[in-house]
Amino acid sequence: VFDCGQRLDRAQRLIGGLGGERSRWTAASAALAASYESLLGDVTLCAASCAYLGPFTLSYRVSATSRWLNALRSAGISCTNDFSLRATLGVPVQIREWAINGLPSDGFSVDNAIIMTTSLQWPLLIDPQGQASKWIKAQEGARGLRLIKLGESDYIRTLENAVQFGAPVLCENVGEELDPSLEPLLAKQTFNNGGVTCICLGDAVVEFSEKFRFYIATRLSNPHYVPEISTK
Repeated sequence: VFDCGQRLDRAQRLIGGLGGERSRWTAASAALAASYESLLGDVTLCAASCAYLGPFTLSYRVSATSRWLNALRSAGISCTNDFSLRATLGVPVQIREWAINGLPSDGFSVDNAIIMTTSLQWPLLIDPQGQASKWIKAQEGARGLRLIKLGESDYIRTLENAVQFGAPVLCENVGEELDPSLEPLLAKQTFNNGGVTCICLGDAVVEFSEKFRFYIATRLSNPHYVPEISTK
């Protein structure tokens, strides 16, 4: 009888404790329903932001997002009132890891990291203070990050090995013009060769690993790149 009484008491405490969660679960359910209604518009804004807003300043991004938001609503597509790239595409655990590795916690920096990691194109970082390069070195160091400069005589060999074995590469201190030998890599001109995905680098044909990552950084504060480079 005593044991049954103890179990009944614990059961009542458990039910009472879970009862306090009802209001939180109800609010979470309402928020989920609202986000479901605005899913199409939010994802459209995310795709547009990642595709077009990377090179621009914070003020221009806010202005462009506001215009896109109004255009979607005029077309009858619902969007979140306080839309943000971080809230829609950001993963809290990943953002916390970025901060640990040195990424500033401001919204602009987090948005830049989200664009960089979700885009299908290789990122070109305008990094006059070297902050982004430092973060990438900390973020990718455990994966065997390779550092190259276009003026080095053996950088193509380093690239070939990294592309083949899936190691990340950071190309530092580029100017406003890039080496033409990088063209196949920038355009991701891969092809199938005997069931294996390959790419041409210089005079060599190497296997292309899906784990390969390529980062380009410049110390120029206001570079001007021709459209042929910007679109890649």
